[in-house]
Amino acid sequence: MRLFIGGEWAEPEGGHYEVVDPATEKAVGLAPEASRRQVHEAAAAARAAFAGWSATRPEERAAVLDRAADIMARDAEAHARLARAESGATAGTARAMQVGVGIARFRRYARGALEPVERPLPPQISGAGPMGPASVLGAVAVRRPVGVVTCVTSYNNPWANPAGKIAPALAMGNTVVVKPAPQDPLSVYAMARALQEAGVPPGVVNVVSGSGAEAGEEAVDSPDVDMVSFTGSTAVGRRIGEVCGRELKRQLMELGGKGAALVFDDADLGAAVRGIGTTFSFYSGQICTAPTRVLAQRGVYERLVEGLAGYARRLTVGDPADPGTVVGPVISAAHRDRVEGYVELGREEGARVVVGGERPALDRGFYVAPALLADCTGGMRVVREEIFGPVVVVVPFGDEEEGVALANDTDYGLIDYVWSADVARAFRVAGRLRAGGVGVNTIGRNMEAPFGGFKKSGVGRDCGSWALHAYSETQAVVWPG
Repeated sequence: MRLFIGGEWAEPEGGHYEVVDPATEKAVGLAPEASRRQVHEAAAAARAAFAGWSATRPEERAAVLDRAADIMARDAEAHARLARAESGATAGTARAMQVGVGIARFRRYARGALEPVERPLPPQISGAGPMGPASVLGAVAVRRPVGVVTCVTSYNNPWANPAGKIAPALAMGNTVVVKPAPQDPLSVYAMARALQEAGVPPGVVNVVSGSGAEAGEEAVDSPDVDMVSFTGSTAVGRRIGEVCGRELKRQLMELGGKGAALVFDDADLGAAVRGIGTTFSFYSGQICTAPTRVLAQRGVYERLVEGLAGYARRLTVGDPADPGTVVGPVISAAHRDRVEGYVELGREEGARVVVGGERPALDRGFYVAPALLADCTGGMRVVREEIFGPVVVVVPFGDEEEGVALANDTDYGLIDYVWSADVARAFRVAGRLRAGGVGVNTIGRNMEAPFGGFKKSGVGRDCGSWALHAYSETQAVVWPG
């Protein structure tokens, strides 16, 4: 594998490093290690390509994105196998939620390239004064591309996450430098090959990878970069924000989460269990939108804990290539140790480990048994910190006021959830939650709705047309008339 810079496949000056399959602990392939010079070369290529790409007609940009989606769909099965091997996702998840969603996002922003970028504004009538005679001024607000965007992507979805950055950025006329997560970059290079085949001009898309932090740091810090779009931890996001702040670079950040799921006494417990239970299985809990922090009203507390325990016990943990597997491995041995450490910490803090806590009896792979921790309190670290694994904690509450207070007592605010048969109450509670999104009796997401977080869960919004706004600047044009 080589780096993709300026429309050419370049030998990495730093050599290569192994990409490891989390299920087998064997090498999937070799990823290129970009040097500092090559990262800056990629940013310079994106800068050089910006003038031409931003001047193309929206129809041309839409056609490139549509062709790329067709090419990705043509090779979808091969892409899904690679994504599964790199990320450890189950076969169904890799096919539908990684590659499938990635393709859908390119199609969505092919349409997005054709959305209006101009918004007419009411005319202003000004009386005669020191600035001149009486006049009428017309105005229009126009969205323009930001420029060169560095896209730093997450390891939990090597297709949907990069696609959700690259496609809207290109649709708006930006050029990009993509720095994939070190754990699973090969899928992003497959995406770049599809874009090249689709006819994206040289320099419009560049991909540089590395096993450590250096490539990402250089891609953020480059003077040719106007904006950084990042998905990852709050800790890394804070460091990126410091760098961007020095040069006033635009930022779009989707960071950590510790989603609260408030389950009231009148809730459909079966639906709540099925929704919350996805935390154990979907990406093996490595997803920031998961309802990992369950707040159960005392009237249903024991029944909800029992239901979640039964759900977790029925899940099949094993080889993600096996169609019967529900829970695959986490991304690395280090992350497995971290997740297991949190389960033990919860035990030490006084939580009751109802299910899990042990390592599955498998010969190889970075597997973690789904864990349910009950009888938790709001001050415990397992309740306050993002674990990013198949671990659910449950905290009891009394009335609505206490439930809302517990839900908001967090540094995060990405997505929360409310389960209640009283829809009026559910929407009232939703309005009091300090989160960028709230699911009412569902964990489903409308992909046209804005996505992003309050507090330390991020800056800005993407998805749907909101992503097109995120990758643009607003310019006012004023004229007499």
